[in-house]
Amino acid sequence: ELWWFKIGASEERVYYYDPTSVDAALMKRARRSSRDNTSLEICPTQLSDEGEYKCRIVVWDNTGNSTEPSVPISKEARMILKVNVPPEKVEITHLTSGRNLSLRCKAEGAKPPADILWTKTSPDGVETEIPDLAKTREIEPAGELYDTAEQIFYQLEENEMIAKISCVVRHHNTNTTIYKNITFVSPAIQNALKVTIQRFAEPVLYSSIENQDGRDNKAGLVKISADPGFKVPYNTSVTLKAAVPGVFPEPRYLWWVGDQTGMAGRELHIGNLEEDKSYYVLAENPLGRVVLEVPVHIATSDYSQWNDSSRDGDVIVDDTTGGLDTGAIIGIV
Repeated sequence: ELWWFKIGASEERVYYYDPTSVDAALMKRARRSSRDNTSLEICPTQLSDEGEYKCRIVVWDNTGNSTEPSVPISKEARMILKVNVPPEKVEITHLTSGRNLSLRCKAEGAKPPADILWTKTSPDGVETEIPDLAKTREIEPAGELYDTAEQIFYQLEENEMIAKISCVVRHHNTNTTIYKNITFVSPAIQNALKVTIQRFAEPVLYSSIENQDGRDNKAGLVKISADPGFKVPYNTSVTLKAAVPGVFPEPRYLWWVGDQTGMAGRELHIGNLEEDKSYYVLAENPLGRVVLEVPVHIATSDYSQWNDSSRDGDVIVDDTTGGLDTGAIIGIV
């Protein structure tokens, strides 16, 4: 007799075989191997199949004497099944400015995480790995799988008229290799798409050169936030923050107001704002530069909106005295 079990919180029977009468798979995708009488095949494999399995063999032996009761002889073996999953999706996006390139390649849904390397193919078809890249890599869990993303900054040589750059995703555990290619053409051969900059608080989009899928990927949206807000009470401190998600290399930031000396950094701290002011921020990396105007306003008091109801933490005031309303005093404070 042959038994197969999957070990978990309890032993789940997967397969049972009795050569005299029974050949039963207790899991739909399980069957006895055609190579021998005892091996188990699971096809197609799923991620949930991963885990520990136990094989039990029972031989009934009466030592050739039919008058004696049979004696069962049982032996077991255990083994671990690991299920590897190749990447299900590979995407590549990029920003360009002249000969400066920023590329991002992402391999999704692999187990274990996939490896990424970058190659360049010459016009005569010779492919070589790009050395000494400035790059950053992120590996994020996605349930039981993993997403791997890598960003690089690369500068084309002056004599390169056409450059084919490939993101090579390798998953050694499943013998899987996926190529994602982008071809860059010098403006001397073909007019490159323009870098579009919309100034003064409008979204800033960098147009890219058409990739191998025929799509024009756009990225580089500059975002400004204010704490506690862009409209605040008189004499309030405000913190302005700039961010350019998805852009590599990370931009440098410079803030200024009026003719004051610029202050470097992602954040600008404003103490005790007493009047409406416009602040300016420069975000710059080798791919381009953007200047935004960030207006911050003083909120005017409107006592006509005060009433006896309380919402979002407003103070309930029940004033029976004459003179200035107690609620107004609290508002001034």
